[in-house]
Amino acid sequence: MKILAIESSCDETAAAVVEDGRKVLSSAVNSQVEEHRKYGGVVPEIASRRHTENIVGIVDEALREAGCNLEDVDAVAVTAAPGLIGALLVGVNYAKGLALAAGKPLIPVHHIRGHIAANYLAHPDLKPPFLCLVASGGHSHIIEVKSYTEFSVIGKTRDDAAGEAFDKAARAMGYPYPGGVFVDKAAQKGDPAKYPLPHPKVEGSPYDFSFSGLKTAVINLIHNAAQKGQEVDTDSLCASFQKTVAEILTGRLMLAADTYGYRTIVVAGGVSANSGLRSMLENACQEQGYQLYMPPLNLCGDNAAMIGSQAYYEYLDGQIAGLSLNGTASMPIDQPLV
Repeated sequence: MKILAIESSCDETAAAVVEDGRKVLSSAVNSQVEEHRKYGGVVPEIASRRHTENIVGIVDEALREAGCNLEDVDAVAVTAAPGLIGALLVGVNYAKGLALAAGKPLIPVHHIRGHIAANYLAHPDLKPPFLCLVASGGHSHIIEVKSYTEFSVIGKTRDDAAGEAFDKAARAMGYPYPGGVFVDKAAQKGDPAKYPLPHPKVEGSPYDFSFSGLKTAVINLIHNAAQKGQEVDTDSLCASFQKTVAEILTGRLMLAADTYGYRTIVVAGGVSANSGLRSMLENACQEQGYQLYMPPLNLCGDNAAMIGSQAYYEYLDGQIAGLSLNGTASMPIDQPLV
């Protein structure tokens, strides 16, 4: 089964053709990072306008790369939630138009489910059930993946997501948006033990995250040093911050795995590209005897191939939408889209 998938939840306009949920026939992505960088973050109105300008060309590119046309695909899938509402609506409405014109089923996909499904494309042997850490600019969750379409949230962030904390800490250190990649690169040259940073916890919720206090600790450290005329070792601060985030994410994930009895661990989302987190998770899982699956770097960020993968399983589960489908800015992963 070939599925044409569309992703436009934030600042990447993407389209892909995926076969049977596991094989990528094409994947096209247009990133707006350079344009949003001058503003220090994603500007929703600009993102929506660029999606409108780019979506026709990106879908055509995906079809052309796959060697097929709209009549050759069996269904059209689209990210319907969560995300920037204006950006989502561009993809949803275009997908609705394509599905109506071609007489194809329309499959709505939850963005976080898509991130998890990126691992199905890279690891043919991976099947639920498993425990998954989703860490990105907008999300930090520990999720029980009970089946391809059944999910249960064990833990989540109470304030900033991990990727958001990376970006805000990076900005305070003088790096451009998106800051995660710059922090990761600088951390390779620094001393991760030089700046002790807090490990915030949520009382009564051992699997939840809180990164706001950690971000504030970095900002305060920089401001206090400036007031005293002291120089900050930015490389070491990056290393200390990255190590702390990795320790928090890994520690909560290992605790959940032990408590809930999971031995198969999966990581997904943009922050899963961070070298410090990947290394720490590999070591922790090796020590515990857990099987670890991580997406390749090209599938960590937003893309439409992951949406096409999850769409296949949503289709098998009967999750077909009508033309009344709407975009939704916020929606729990365990809530059906139709």
